[in-house]
Amino acid sequence: MDHISELIKLALDEDIGETDITSEAVIDPKLAATARIVAKERIVVAGLDIARRVFLTVDPRIMWDAKHEDGDHCEAKKVLATVTGRAISLLTAERTAMNFLQHLSGIATITNTFVKTVADTKVKILDTRKTTPGMRALEKHAVLMGDGVNHRMGLYDRYLIKGNHVAIAGSVREAIERVKEKRRSGVLLEVETRTLDDVKEAIESGVDIVMLDNMSVADVREAVNVAKGKAKIEVSGNITLENIVNYALTGVDFVSVGALTHSAPAADIHMTLEV
Repeated sequence: MDHISELIKLALDEDIGETDITSEAVIDPKLAATARIVAKERIVVAGLDIARRVFLTVDPRIMWDAKHEDGDHCEAKKVLATVTGRAISLLTAERTAMNFLQHLSGIATITNTFVKTVADTKVKILDTRKTTPGMRALEKHAVLMGDGVNHRMGLYDRYLIKGNHVAIAGSVREAIERVKEKRRSGVLLEVETRTLDDVKEAIESGVDIVMLDNMSVADVREAVNVAKGKAKIEVSGNITLENIVNYALTGVDFVSVGALTHSAPAADIHMTLEV
């Protein structure tokens, strides 16, 4: 069983338990119905295939008809998909399917808002590892659907020297040298910095990307001048829609925003049933 199938099974088991006692008490098991999944606000869609898989996991006889696809920009009142099958199956799957779809579309929508806010600059919007446990692949897919860019997927696909690594190694330079001794070919090397002195040390030591953690706009601007094409610059920490333009205009290459995944509001999507 693949990871997503396991995740869907866990989510359904969590919600259904032994059975949907209300639907079984109220609904004739043979009653057929069609459900419409509708966006109640303007959104960027993500998670339609996961929603489809939830319904089919509950009842393989359900018929799914997508009216849109992930990445589409949908206005309010647009039908995203119709689902036909036994009414009891549709209602049993509804909440789990909607939870995935609302959450992932919320991530795609807020990501796209950040992207549009800095559209007149060269900045790329990155996600982080601040994801819901077990849902990282889905959430990072949603970021892509909102025209964001994925940062590293985990601890295995990029070297990222952070403050605790530096504290253990004794200095930024020493931490970088230790990575270089064991560096895997073709894997990016990034270092988190908190002061301009750290930035200078990182660039002198030769890294691909320097992350500026919680620095002021003035310090970020200075760090960009120090880098001067020797390394890419990423800004991170307390980035909001209100301040991101100020950081983007300093000339940085990337801005990473943890809120894309850890604080995205759920998209307003609902399902209505027609018997």
